[in-house]
Amino acid sequence: MTLHIGAIVLAAGMSRRMGAAKPFLELNGKPLFRYAVERAVAGGLHPVVLITGEHSARMRQLTSDLPQVEVVDNPDYRTGMAASLRVGVAAVRGRADAALVFLADQPLVPDAVVQGLVDAYRSRHAEGVRIVRPLYAGNAGHPVLFASSLFDELSQVSGDQGGKEVVSRYKQQMAAVSFEQADWGLDVDTPEEYQALLRKQSQLFG
Repeated sequence: MTLHIGAIVLAAGMSRRMGAAKPFLELNGKPLFRYAVERAVAGGLHPVVLITGEHSARMRQLTSDLPQVEVVDNPDYRTGMAASLRVGVAAVRGRADAALVFLADQPLVPDAVVQGLVDAYRSRHAEGVRIVRPLYAGNAGHPVLFASSLFDELSQVSGDQGGKEVVSRYKQQMAAVSFEQADWGLDVDTPEEYQALLRKQSQLFG
């Protein structure tokens, strides 16, 4: 049986700690949110759903060259990440057997991580694995893959916790894929973290 795996890219956050529109901060000449979107497209995931908030029009414009990407507005983006996750799950429900949930502020996740998570799910779902997540130098990170059998529960999450409560509920049915590179899981939440990332730019991108 062919498994269809989609992607939900959460990009509707308020950027409160950054003090600027975080998705549009540039890294190596590209808006931060584009990195997650491009990884999903390059990984052959379908559908690829980009969840937006107040900057919906600009994100549509900046992804107009990627016909694979569906931009979906979250009218309740101010209430936290869970609202975006619920919107994303609704958009992929019935169209995918599983979905990878990406955070738009993690630009260093490479293709190898996406492929590793997908491969792990394809090889282990028959054993009852319903969640696959990466470990970066031992630390849990994103993107996280959820089987469609968990979509109902993901549709009921609340607040700013995203899928954490579902992950904690199903630890016995979760697989982890380990990677040595801690930087791959880097979050960009504050001006200081963004400046630190920029200082590494030449090292990261040559």
